Amino acid sequence: METSLHRELKLLYAGADAQSEVRLGRYRIDAIADGELIEVQHGSLGAIRDKIRSLLKSHPVRIVKPIVARKTLVHRRRAGGRIVRRRLSPKQGRLLDLFDELIHFTRVFPHPRLTLEVLLVEIEEHRYPGHGRRRRWRANDFQVEDQRLIEIQSQHTVATVADLAALIACSLDEPFDTAALAAGMSIPRWSAQRIAYCLRNVGAIEECGKRGNARQYRWLAAAKRAA
Repeated sequence: METSLHRELKLLYAGADAQSEVRLGRYRIDAIADGELIEVQHGSLGAIRDKIRSLLKSHPVRIVKPIVARKTLVHRRRAGGRIVRRRLSPKQGRLLDLFDELIHFTRVFPHPRLTLEVLLVEIEEHRYPGHGRRRRWRANDFQVEDQRLIEIQSQHTVATVADLAALIACSLDEPFDTAALAAGMSIPRWSAQRIAYCLRNVGAIEECGKRGNARQYRWLAAAKRAA
């Protein structure tokens, strides 16, 4: 079922006059505006990898990717029932979460016809008690009734390798390893390793040796100017 969040973002980017829910060959497209295919993808980018790769052969594609930076959980007594409590979720997304998505999308991005529109959003998530189709039940299980857009906090267009490299907001001496990247960005080492994997696979950095067991990297030309 389409959520309010998905519908609101689709209308925002496609506009009221765009075609929506269009069948194109074997695929259904969220919207088409001025010849550009628009896909709102709240789920994993990896889930639409093959679809996007196929569509890019003949069409420009814009993927609208919301990352939830702030979420208010709205608990209802039952589906459509009265609200019993509200609380702020401790989970907060950030722009760097895009790299977690790109791990399974580097064979598609970058592409001259592809644009990623990354949004940091605030939403409300309405829940009610239930198990859905889960095989294992727990006392605090819930089902999501809807997700609603409250605010778009920021918008980031990522269309090139340079755009992606510009998200690395720290200065790195070359060559560098993932420990230096983690320290410079104040993130865990495992997160820096994912970022390095993505940057290497999209052609932003290259491996240039090892120091002990740590792989050393350097920026490639276009990405170096952006970083």
